[in-house]
Amino acid sequence: QVQLVESGGGLVQPGGSLRLSCTASGILFSIYHMAWYRQAPGKQRELVARIAFSGSTRYADSVKGRFTISRDNNKKMVYLQMNSLQPEDTAVYSCNALQTVQDVQYWGQGTQVTVSS
Repeated sequence: QVQLVESGGGLVQPGGSLRLSCTASGILFSIYHMAWYRQAPGKQRELVARIAFSGSTRYADSVKGRFTISRDNNKKMVYLQMNSLQPEDTAVYSCNALQTVQDVQYWGQGTQVTVSS
C-alpha cells in the first residue's frame, strides 16, 4: 500500500518560515520524481517545486529564491523549506510522487499552510 504523509504545516506570520516533510512508503522511492503542489481556496492546484530522482530541481517562479526542495532517499522523505512566507503562500500543500516510465503517480492528503498576522 502506497502512502505519502505530509507534516509541518501550520500558521505562520508573514516573513516567517516553515519546513514541510513528506514520508513515503510502499514505493521504490529512489526512482520517483517528488514534488510539492499547492492549492489555495478558489484556485487551481499548482506545482510549487519538483526534485527529480537525479536530484535536479525546478521551482515555480513565485517561490524561486524563497523555497528549497530536497530529498533523502535513505529515509524516503522529501522536504520543502519555505522562507519569507507571504499571505499569498497560504494553501493546502500536497506531496506528489511521479514515476514516468509507467506513468504512475501518488498523492498525499495535504497539509494546511496559513500565512497571516
